[in-house]
Amino acid sequence: MDTKAFKRSLNQSDKYHRKGFGHQEEVTGLLNTEYQSNLIQEIRQQNYTLQRGNVTIRLAESFGFCWGVERAVAMAYETRQHFPSERIWITNEIIHNPEVNERLRQMNVGFIPVEQGIKDFSLVQEGDVVILPAFGASVSEMQLLNDKGCTIVDTTCPWVAKVWNSVEKHKKRDYTSIIHGKYKHEETVATSSFAGKYLVVLNLEQAEYVSHYILNGGDKQEFLTKFAHAYSEGFDPDTDLDQIGIANQTTMLKSETESIGKLFEKTMLKKYGPTTLNDHFMSFNTICDATQERQDAMFGLVDEPLNLMVVIGGYNSSNTTHLQEIAIEKNIPSYHIDCADRIKEGNAIEHKPLGQDLVLTENWLPEGEIVVGVTSGASTPDKAVEAVIEKIFAIKSATPALV
Repeated sequence: MDTKAFKRSLNQSDKYHRKGFGHQEEVTGLLNTEYQSNLIQEIRQQNYTLQRGNVTIRLAESFGFCWGVERAVAMAYETRQHFPSERIWITNEIIHNPEVNERLRQMNVGFIPVEQGIKDFSLVQEGDVVILPAFGASVSEMQLLNDKGCTIVDTTCPWVAKVWNSVEKHKKRDYTSIIHGKYKHEETVATSSFAGKYLVVLNLEQAEYVSHYILNGGDKQEFLTKFAHAYSEGFDPDTDLDQIGIANQTTMLKSETESIGKLFEKTMLKKYGPTTLNDHFMSFNTICDATQERQDAMFGLVDEPLNLMVVIGGYNSSNTTHLQEIAIEKNIPSYHIDCADRIKEGNAIEHKPLGQDLVLTENWLPEGEIVVGVTSGASTPDKAVEAVIEKIFAIKSATPALV
């Protein structure tokens, strides 16, 4: 399928919308009321520090809602206002935040049901309005909705669309797109649908395996088994790694994406030499500015003396998970929670250790004076951060053993 031509035709349709509907002023007021926080603004104005009693909160200097997320949520709210009586669906979570998604449900926005990992679009009818989330949607989903005669509201983050443009360039030159990401993640699913040949690598370790195969060959069946479900149909590592282009899921760890890009550049340079490198390797800067800023701020925060770190964001949020990784690398006790309700009475917290299921930890706040680092993923509103901070203050002030 000519995905570029399809997107061009979609852009020309009067049933496809990439901008708001003129309700910005009223929607902005509503979003500020529901998601902004006076306390967080106060902390920003106090050099990202707030002390009450024996608790000092150190907030990362970049955290929470990014521009792309704000845009997507605002467009979803505008859609409901612009189509007050139409049935509205969304193909996935608008963003990885449980409170925001629940608020959309309260506004009578339906979520496409998923059965055994497959979305069921049978409920969607001609004339329905369908919102594509900030992560984007696959070409096949967009084509299906277009064929059904739906009105499509596309809130895809422009940074994600920038990656799509990169893989289109790879495809035009018959290069294989090597995508740094999680092959099941909605964004990577969407990105790979615009690619021709592709291979998804999760981390530097997998990239090194591919690099070794490019230089030395290996067991093809072992390769295909290792990357099962992470490559395009008919992919052959013996022939499809001669020309490669680098792309990424925008929420991956910036330093790892850069390392993977440099690794493959060196690999192709070693195999083909400097004079023909450009015939075998392509790379564009597709690292999201917001993701980079939040990671850089986190690196700055964990260099300060902290007793513990709280990372707030959806458990399926890739960018939040990578913030958690930074704290772990610094050996700082860290707690990933998706909302303030995870903090329980009696100094207990229900949290998600990296790569594990939820656990309940007792006495998580140490006795005496403590410094708590706080950050949040790009899908987390300031109100959610405020609620977490207030609970921390309340526990320390209410529990005699911690005074």
